[in-house]
Amino acid sequence: MRRFDVLTFDCYGTLIDWERGIADAFAAAADADGVTLDRAAVLRAYHEVEPRVQAERYRRYRDVLALTARAVADRLAWRLAPRREAFLSESLPGWPPFPDTTDALRRLQEAGHRLAILSNVDDDLLAGTRTHLGVELDFVVTAQQVGSYKPAQGHFTVARERVGDARWLHIAQSYFHDVQPARALGIPVAWINRKAEPPLDDRGADHEFRTLAEAATYLTGRGGSP
Repeated sequence: MRRFDVLTFDCYGTLIDWERGIADAFAAAADADGVTLDRAAVLRAYHEVEPRVQAERYRRYRDVLALTARAVADRLAWRLAPRREAFLSESLPGWPPFPDTTDALRRLQEAGHRLAILSNVDDDLLAGTRTHLGVELDFVVTAQQVGSYKPAQGHFTVARERVGDARWLHIAQSYFHDVQPARALGIPVAWINRKAEPPLDDRGADHEFRTLAEAATYLTGRGGSP
């Protein structure tokens, strides 16, 4: 018997290997300028800058990416030419899924779950990503639709309206953007902790898995308690 009826997912970092996508995009754009960037430094700077840009006010995610790309380039002493910062949003639809993503989603859908995505992006950017997932989604909720970015509650409020009385589990990698706000709203949440990171608080998630494949095995009834 299924434990849940509806599974909502964060997308980038949970289904899509966004760190690989970001690092590859920066490397390719910098290489065109004859510049070599340190991958770890790019990702460190990105993870510091992007949440601050999102928190300032709502902007299209394309604009968030552009501002973040320029700030990261400045921090790493890469003289990025005007209007070149669009390289990051242009690369996003090509960011690859994690190796376990498509099989896990297929197994979950075949087991009868309704699948949906709650993502901090624009509708058109997510449309490009959806072509890599190999499953039909029941619905998507984007930052563009709700006018805010997680960890604000907008995504979860709209999703609750669409889920109705069905049994709902939210599945995500980001403790800050997803686990904490979902838990605060009483939404059961599974943390995909691929890097074995410590939680940001003492409460933890309702479920924790190292991979999406592990989560799918548990949720399809082929594994015990995590």
